[in-house]
Amino acid sequence: MAGFRHLEDIEVANLARCRVVRATFEAPDGSRFERDVIRNQDVVAMVPLHPDGTVSLVRQYRGPVDRELLEIPAGLCDVAGEAPTSTAQRELHEELGLSADSLELLTEYFPVAGFADQFVRIYLATGLTRGEAAREGIEEQHMTEERVSLADTARLVASGEICDSKTIIGLLLARDRLAASG
Repeated sequence: MAGFRHLEDIEVANLARCRVVRATFEAPDGSRFERDVIRNQDVVAMVPLHPDGTVSLVRQYRGPVDRELLEIPAGLCDVAGEAPTSTAQRELHEELGLSADSLELLTEYFPVAGFADQFVRIYLATGLTRGEAAREGIEEQHMTEERVSLADTARLVASGEICDSKTIIGLLLARDRLAASG
């Protein structure tokens, strides 16, 4: 029996940061069905780890949830042909003024596969050097940097202080990676 097949996308809306489509699929039994899908750019996120065991996070306003969130730095892969590691270095510099000697891929995942194709890569950034941030956009202009101990990750997640999925995943994986290697 054949598997599922994507047949076509009919564009519903083409917005500044994503497209909404009505996608048609064929099931293994030959029947067809539709789903509304958000086609979005990939994302990179970084866990900037300092030698003292702290990580640099950003606190920034997130309009879709109408509140400030404490997050690992991240950004869209919105430069054509740019490798994800180059995007990660660029975003780390823009948001925090940091550059990393090493970017180690911690994981890759689809955060909301039920309705969007966005793909996230999370890197552990080490060997950090400080420069001048080059923040873009109104939210970034007002973001602040906070350093937290990686050892406090579970407490920060349990208390709700950290409630962003990429940040939870990145910090927990970084914490476990360091525990396994140390």
